[in-house]
Amino acid sequence: MRKLFLAVSALALAGCSQAEDADTMEAEEEVAVAEEAGPTAADGMPSPGMYKVTDGEGVVYMEEVKADGTYVTTKDGELYQTGRWEQPSPDQYCSAVDEAYINDENDGTMKCNSEQIGEDGVWTSVNDKGETATVERVEG
Repeated sequence: MRKLFLAVSALALAGCSQAEDADTMEAEEEVAVAEEAGPTAADGMPSPGMYKVTDGEGVVYMEEVKADGTYVTTKDGELYQTGRWEQPSPDQYCSAVDEAYINDENDGTMKCNSEQIGEDGVWTSVNDKGETATVERVEG
C-alpha cells in the first residue's frame, strides 16, 4: 500500500509540473504574439501600411510605412522623401528623414506628431510646429 501511495504521489507531482510547464509555455506564446504584433496606429491597426496624408494646404502625400522601421513618401507619384519611423504609442508617431533629405526644415532628428481620431472620425496628425494634417489608411 505504501508503494502504491508513493507511485500515485509521484504521478500527481509529475502531472502538476507538466501543467505548470504548459501554463508557462502558453504565457510565453502570448507574449511572443504580442511582440510580433508590433506598434499600433491611431486607428487601432498595426502601424505598417499605406497612408494618404493631406497637409493643411491640401497637398496630398502617399506614405508607405514599412515593418522594417523605414518609410517612403511620394507626392504626385514621385519620390518625395524616405526615412525611418517609430510609434511609441497609438497617439504618437515619430519620424526622421534620411540624410539625403536633410534641409532647413528637416535636420534628420526624430520628431514626433500627436495623432488622434476625433469624434467626427477624422484622423489628425499634429507636428511639433502645430501644423495639422489628416491621415487616411489606404487598403491594398
